[in-house]
Amino acid sequence: MPTVNVVVGGDLDLSIRTRQVCGMFDCPPETKQTRQWLANFPIEEKKWSVGLIVGPSGCGKSTCAKALWPNEYEHVLQWGKRSIIDGFPAARTVEEIASALNSVGFSTVPAWLRPYHVLSNGEKFRADIARRMLEQDGIIVIDEFTSVVDRQVASVACHSVQKFIRKNERQLVAVTCHHDVIDWLQPDWVFEPATLQFEWRCLRRRPEITIEVARLPYKAWELFAPYHYLTAELNRSATCFGLWANGTLAAFVGVLHRPHPTATNIKSVSRVVTLPDWQGMGLAFVLMETIASAYKATEFRFCNYPSHPQFVRAHGKAWRCNKRPGKATSKYCPKTAKLSKGTAKQRPCAVFEYIGPAMSLKEARRLLT
Repeated sequence: MPTVNVVVGGDLDLSIRTRQVCGMFDCPPETKQTRQWLANFPIEEKKWSVGLIVGPSGCGKSTCAKALWPNEYEHVLQWGKRSIIDGFPAARTVEEIASALNSVGFSTVPAWLRPYHVLSNGEKFRADIARRMLEQDGIIVIDEFTSVVDRQVASVACHSVQKFIRKNERQLVAVTCHHDVIDWLQPDWVFEPATLQFEWRCLRRRPEITIEVARLPYKAWELFAPYHYLTAELNRSATCFGLWANGTLAAFVGVLHRPHPTATNIKSVSRVVTLPDWQGMGLAFVLMETIASAYKATEFRFCNYPSHPQFVRAHGKAWRCNKRPGKATSKYCPKTAKLSKGTAKQRPCAVFEYIGPAMSLKEARRLLT
């Protein structure tokens, strides 16, 4: 059976200080200090996507990871003073970079234009993983995984990252002292150097998140505006809704009545934002579809007009595409407008209409009024 056999050590310099410490704490002055980790490590027996090396500080996590994957472990990212978009490999397109950032739950477009050093710890964590995915071949090894972010951010980030790794058929080894990532990262195997135990795992359901949707005052938009990928403005006539995840406000949707030449019963999404700590969980669609089912119960059609490429692709079976992505509408990019040198192509835009089930009329009226 494949094993891990790591030995570290060296001759001990019996200096005056080392002799004093040995005398103070009754520590035998051995001439050689050696540590060894010898355990079964059968990762070649099965196909896997995510592995986890976990245990307390000083138990040998980093030592084992470095011995097992020396080249991957030593891959260090260097970020310059320009935007993080400019830090990705030059051979990668903007579309590939945007897709990678969105897939790991880093969907705040304005933050993509900032230098790495001004990002939050959670944003840095996700940016690092997205770049490694596009920059490294083979296994990705990340030491101190989630150690610099709070545990709420760690949970959501783990869920986003493991989905990204599996979808792209890559392999990730996370090295951390936090056991709480297991339920969210869903590793295929776990190795604990402290006990030399290796365990295969099967995929399980992630912990449940308690969701609540309710009306919000217009002023709540101030909390979400900095994270929207277009203008921070919101029409004063917008009806605002919020989604609370485990009691914390996490997502926002502003709804407007849509003018139409013939139809008078169309409601549309004006703004939808998920706060950074909760990005990657799909909460925006949970909120939109809850609102849409309420409007459908009151005989309104509910439409979304996204231009964000990743947002366009994320619509599921509850939505019908009435207009495929194409050139931007004249409102945002007139046909007569000329693109300057280096300007990105016109944003793809689409029209989606909700076709999912309606909630009960009683529940709908309670939510909408």
